[in-house]
Amino acid sequence: MQNVTEIAKDLYYLGGNDRRIALFESAFPVPRGVSYNSYLLTDEKTVLFDTVDLAVSEQFYENLEFALGGRPLDYLVVHHMEPDHSASFLHVIERHPETVVVTNEKVKRMLMNFFPYSGENVQTVKEGDVLSVGKRTLKFVFAPMVHWPEVMMTYVAEDGILFTADAFGTFGALGNIFADGNFERDFLDDARRYYFNIVGKYGVQVQNALKKAAGLDLKLVCPLHGPVWRENFKWFLQKYDVWSRYAPEEKGVVVFYASVYGHTQNAAEIVAAEIARRGVPVKVYDVSVTHVSELLAEAFRYSHCVFCSTTYNNGIFINMENFINDLKAHNFRGRRYAVVENGSWSPQAGTLMEDALDSMTGMVRLANKVTVLSAVNETVREKLVALGADVAEDCKSL
Repeated sequence: MQNVTEIAKDLYYLGGNDRRIALFESAFPVPRGVSYNSYLLTDEKTVLFDTVDLAVSEQFYENLEFALGGRPLDYLVVHHMEPDHSASFLHVIERHPETVVVTNEKVKRMLMNFFPYSGENVQTVKEGDVLSVGKRTLKFVFAPMVHWPEVMMTYVAEDGILFTADAFGTFGALGNIFADGNFERDFLDDARRYYFNIVGKYGVQVQNALKKAAGLDLKLVCPLHGPVWRENFKWFLQKYDVWSRYAPEEKGVVVFYASVYGHTQNAAEIVAAEIARRGVPVKVYDVSVTHVSELLAEAFRYSHCVFCSTTYNNGIFINMENFINDLKAHNFRGRRYAVVENGSWSPQAGTLMEDALDSMTGMVRLANKVTVLSAVNETVREKLVALGADVAEDCKSL
């Protein structure tokens, strides 16, 4: 049965939720599922904005036919070609051969790569082009590398509606379609993790898109994942500005450790306890337990980091090395950090972590690394407490 919601005059939400998916993009845990959003505008012409993943396609087809109410589908606007938004494309075209596909040249080429599709009946647009669909005009705004090169957005000036592709999206299935009221409580952590893992590498490109959005009168913001914004969107826009500038969202410390038999964990928790004792917010994560997508989001969230690792095969412990490599791949930068290493005969992890972190832009190393030889003794404990004090006071001084 159809499950269609009118979210503004003549604009209908046709999307669906996948609560059975375990890993988004086969990489990121989504314990609360994910939504795949699609929208239909019914003006003098009907316009479908994107399709959905095959996981929710049957519901989507039923929603589409109900919302059309027997009318032809005049236009299908394709903003982004990832299959979680385009997998149903060919099925829609087969059901509605009358449809004109509106998109850009890069999308057109991708459509022909993904599908047995000859590219017929495609109307290509360029940055700033407009399309009249009756009382409303669609204006196309390009957003390359947010987060694929073909991405564009559509602005409906008459209603202040912006269709944003993957920008401003979040993990998490929807109950309420709108972001009203409790987004910070219910979605912010998922939105942060979504941003830094999916889009975060492309901060410069996001900044370029934000500059374009800043000049628009926005009353309704419609992303391809997560809730629709109809109030207080400037608050979320400010989050995107901070995130895409790689600035810390909060003053505080996050301690990451990799421990085999518990001694490096002990060292990390001594450091964290001293930071907390000095009144500075601190979080502690075992990198072998917490998924790297969450670790990444937390590292970008806070101003200070402490990395603690045992030495393993004369190197950094596997999961800590993978985490640091992932940070570098996502343009981690501009944080203040300290290092703790452990090793029973030849500690190496600390120097290697410092080398990797120092190779990232704008990183500031605090104090000297602390070395643990197998297990923490009283002398080493004092050094760990001193390290925690240095990190805490530096954080408070910002």
